Amino acid sequence: MGESKRTEAVKVFAPISIGNVSVGFDVLGLALSPIQNLLDNSNQKETQHLGDVVSVRPSEIDQLECKGSFVSSLPVKKEENIVWQCLLEFNRQYLALGGTTQPLHVTLEKNTPVCSGLGSSACSVVAGLAAVNEFYGNPINQSQMLAMMGDLEAKISGSLHYDNVAPCYLGGLQLMLEDQDRISQSLPTFEECYWVIAYPDIEVSTRLAREILPEQYDRKDLITFGQRLAGFVDASYRQDKQQAFSLLNDVVAEPYRTTLLKNYRSTKEKLLEIGNLAVGISGSGPTVFAVSDDLETAQKSKTILEQQYLQSDIGFSVICKVDSQGTRRIEL
Repeated sequence: MGESKRTEAVKVFAPISIGNVSVGFDVLGLALSPIQNLLDNSNQKETQHLGDVVSVRPSEIDQLECKGSFVSSLPVKKEENIVWQCLLEFNRQYLALGGTTQPLHVTLEKNTPVCSGLGSSACSVVAGLAAVNEFYGNPINQSQMLAMMGDLEAKISGSLHYDNVAPCYLGGLQLMLEDQDRISQSLPTFEECYWVIAYPDIEVSTRLAREILPEQYDRKDLITFGQRLAGFVDASYRQDKQQAFSLLNDVVAEPYRTTLLKNYRSTKEKLLEIGNLAVGISGSGPTVFAVSDDLETAQKSKTILEQQYLQSDIGFSVICKVDSQGTRRIEL
């Protein structure tokens, strides 16, 4: 292949995401971004980059620098950092295509809490690979990038599923397909809805959250799962908001994972009482979400979550909307 156009430096942002979206275990994912830059005046925690940022520039040798709100959760050794592995894997695949690599200084700004249920590992993987690909002029196409992202994210989560990497990379609401040539399909979203997320500052690993699930399910539960997922997809295309959100009840994971989440059941009841359309666990938890179609309910939900669900000052609740852009280049 011919040499791609390279730039001096690039900076890429990858947003947080909700995996599963209650009815779509491993097959639905939704990208989100906060509607405000600060959580509140008292906490002063920056959320304009609630997601990970990766910068890439030429260097004498390959280097990895880490910083950001949650940098302390990252491995000390660069070889164990997933962004470093992204660089190595990209170089391997780019060289196989006939490209020429060069030493790079890669900076990861880790602004997504680890093991939070917000697609933290996906944010790092997607931002890392997208930034390096952008630096080289995007020589690897979208489908190949998505497949690479899934493989690398699986190293951390323990299994291959695209419900975080696909919305993080492509934006919006994504339905995963069992097809390597077309890994996901974008679905319509309800633009007027607000998604309030709350991270309590407890750690629930994806591996643990998967291990707690049964190896076999009742036939009745499988039928219910299929009906709710199909109904939600259908209602999304018809823009039937009431039907879509009335179906957001999880029979696959939530009944088992609630044991890992302090105050979840009582908080969910309160959130539904004040008029939320749906409440659920984001990915494998511990983050939860509440979705409503008016800002007043969203603000009340944020207050309830802060008072009843957060476990420390590091925890946070944020009002979000669907991030339709996904991963994008931002100003240096």
